[in-house]
Amino acid sequence: MSALEILRADGVMSVQDGGRPGKLALGLSRGGAMDLLALCEAAALLGREDVPAGIEMAGAGGRFAVTAPMRIALTGAPMAATLDGARLRWDAAHPVAAGQVLQLGAMAEGLYSYLVPAGGIATDPWLGSRAAHLAIGIGARLSAGEALRCGADPDPAAPARAIRVAPRFAGGTARVIDGPQTGLFDAEVLDAFFAATFIRAPRGNRQGVALDAPRRFASDHAAGLASDVIQPGDLQMTGDGLPYVLMAECQTMGGYPRIGTVIPEDLPMVAQAAPGARLRFRRIGTEEADRAWSTPADWRRRAAATLGPLLRDPADIPDLLSYTLISGVTAGDELDD
Repeated sequence: MSALEILRADGVMSVQDGGRPGKLALGLSRGGAMDLLALCEAAALLGREDVPAGIEMAGAGGRFAVTAPMRIALTGAPMAATLDGARLRWDAAHPVAAGQVLQLGAMAEGLYSYLVPAGGIATDPWLGSRAAHLAIGIGARLSAGEALRCGADPDPAAPARAIRVAPRFAGGTARVIDGPQTGLFDAEVLDAFFAATFIRAPRGNRQGVALDAPRRFASDHAAGLASDVIQPGDLQMTGDGLPYVLMAECQTMGGYPRIGTVIPEDLPMVAQAAPGARLRFRRIGTEEADRAWSTPADWRRRAAATLGPLLRDPADIPDLLSYTLISGVTAGDELDD
């Protein structure tokens, strides 16, 4: 079986896939990729009908190699990428030969990048997923020297392909639906919350991200609130009156009031907002939320609709002069005869 080798790990790396949805009754949150959309985009690039397991990289990349020819997809927060020194386009799938070295640098924007082999990473599954759940010790952070088993690539020589990706790596506006505790907040507090511009704070991880604002958003009616089921996307107000957006590895129960819930369609944008990015929230009703509802399969199909061949930049072709670029060239003296 082929393998993806980690020669150097500069950021926080872990194996991630679609996670383990539907396990709240077991006390286990979904987990999986922080930017699940990025894995769906990788699936589209690689011609897969499912969401494969790949390497999630937070903060920075590293150096990699493969033990057999395979295609790899690069999605999520864009990085500087090279293969044996030649630049690679992001949001694309590229063939890689055994022995070639893939170098991934720091993010240009965003927080989470994904390296996905065409056959998917084939580590042992647990409860139907290969995803590391770092908060509770399922799997572990990856390090240099590891070789991750990969499934077979059905077409390792397939040409490189690229997709078009809408911007989502520098903050923006996320749509929010009401939750069970929205009514505990006074109308003035709700109006101020949805009119405010928040700054993604430095505090954050795969469990949740903190937001800073010029004022606090407290409720006088939340004292003694009983613990309740919570989920990724919930906007939870802690005791200091500032919100946390709960993310992929959030706990399953919580006692802080939630002012609302970010819809799944917009959660990848929130996940990719780096510290200092500006975020706003727009309150929507259930009808609009239903119209916006999308599944990972929908995300994959939308990405696949933008697929196209990868056009190479002449500046990145080291043997450019060996190609016949113009046909029909003559010596120029034919008309003299």
